[in-house]
Amino acid sequence: MSIEVSKLSFSYGDQLIFDDISFTAHDNQLLSIIGSNGAGKSTMFRCMLGLLNGYEGKVLFNGTDIKGLSIKEMAKLVAYIPQSHYPSFNFSVFDMVLMGTTTQVSSIASPGEKQIRNAQAALERMGIEHIKNRGYTHISGGERQLVLIARALVQEAKVLIMDEPTANLDFGNQIRVMSEIKSLTRDGYTIIQSTHNPEQAFQFSDSVLALKNGKILAGGAPADIFTEPLIQTLYGIDVEMQTLYEGKVKVCIPKCVIY
Repeated sequence: MSIEVSKLSFSYGDQLIFDDISFTAHDNQLLSIIGSNGAGKSTMFRCMLGLLNGYEGKVLFNGTDIKGLSIKEMAKLVAYIPQSHYPSFNFSVFDMVLMGTTTQVSSIASPGEKQIRNAQAALERMGIEHIKNRGYTHISGGERQLVLIARALVQEAKVLIMDEPTANLDFGNQIRVMSEIKSLTRDGYTIIQSTHNPEQAFQFSDSVLALKNGKILAGGAPADIFTEPLIQTLYGIDVEMQTLYEGKVKVCIPKCVIY
């Protein structure tokens, strides 16, 4: 499923958050959005999800404007993984994942065998089936993020929007989760993620969008846009970029004095 964002702009009162944003996320691809804190990434996601309605421009899913879709219709198309989530009640990990199936049953029915099997499969895919009976608020931040991704998978929407999905994970889990996210594109998912890790974006993304002060600074294939000047402009630090493994990996090394 393709996503087209056209001339998207949004303001909080007189404060312009982002302006004239246009891009396309294609079928079976991972698009990474990079930029410093306050660049407008999370707010843009909320507009794309229909959670903020005061924007200008259009968001199209397979050519359909989301402004004409109900909440339930949106839930069948797109799943959202936020940066963090703290429910009021200490549901079990399994129940948290199972909640992703609510659009598949009526409001007065309970999840059936299919939904239960899908929840179990999602837990196994993310490697967290061993904690399925633990309370969601009693697990680590990284484990909570894996639970949210599993919950998105059972929603059976083919678009996933992820707000810094590896922010709370240790290095090993970051690689495992990004590898799994990339594998989802081969299973027919279209995925948009925000990240503060340019190396991660280069290694796993099919395309990258760089935001600065609410504007698009650069966009395209990672190998085409990742340069030292881009990283310096985005984050305000001098870096040296080195290429490894015949161009498959780029590493950003800060030019700082080590005492």
